[in-house]
Amino acid sequence: RLGLAAAVQAAEGYPFSPGQEPTLRGDVDFLLECMDEAGVDGALIVQPINHMFDHSLVTSVLKKYPSKFIGCCLANPADDGSGIKQLEHLIVQEKYRAVRFNPNLWPSGQKMTNEVGRSLFAKAGELGAPVGIMVMKGISSYIQEIEELCTDYPATTVIFDHMAFCKPPTNDDEEKAFSSFLNLSRFPQVYVKYSALFRITREAYPYEDTSQLLSRVISSYGANRIMWGSDFPYVVPECGYKGAKEAISHVAGKVAVSSSDLEWILGKTVSQLFQGAWVTP
Repeated sequence: RLGLAAAVQAAEGYPFSPGQEPTLRGDVDFLLECMDEAGVDGALIVQPINHMFDHSLVTSVLKKYPSKFIGCCLANPADDGSGIKQLEHLIVQEKYRAVRFNPNLWPSGQKMTNEVGRSLFAKAGELGAPVGIMVMKGISSYIQEIEELCTDYPATTVIFDHMAFCKPPTNDDEEKAFSSFLNLSRFPQVYVKYSALFRITREAYPYEDTSQLLSRVISSYGANRIMWGSDFPYVVPECGYKGAKEAISHVAGKVAVSSSDLEWILGKTVSQLFQGAWVTP
């Protein structure tokens, strides 16, 4: 059982980015405690926005717990292109296995398909690191950029965070957005995180309405391109870490997801994508 998480820590020597001080506990000891309680063996830690491009905390955690965690760094799309060298350093030297693209961090008016974005995306593919895309404002705003990047750089694997923030469609616009997301499955290098269910539901726990999303995503992508993620620490006050994992089996049961598909979603997909990870050195 493998999960995906974002860890945050206020500690000596790990200052927060101005204006990004967290309001939740998200230190590694708490994450390990949550994982243990839920029976989760390993996780991918995404560099939290609270530390912006200072990766020193996550790097220290990855070094301390190599059999528990692998890292996803945060792409720095600064105009000067300095983020490309930083990306290479984090993947090659510090052994990060993936990189997050947050389109909100691109300079104002710039797209992920600008020169720096293309260089970062191509470099990730060259280094074998999947690009996790977090489209907090919804898929519609970015669909053209994403299609362009996937078409031009097919060697770069893409992972959509939180089901590309698609809620169960209730109108034509939402249906169109969800369909455009499903249609990205035509690119074999695109994967999906069925994660942070509390962000994509319109209901209370256990988020049963997301079963229609899950069913359609399995039909389009196949379970071997879908992986569960917790969205730690934000998930803790919502339904608890263990509750988040238990919701998956509950929701899957509503749409008769096979036990084999469930195995892919709860660990096999992510293990195959990050081969050689979560092993005792």
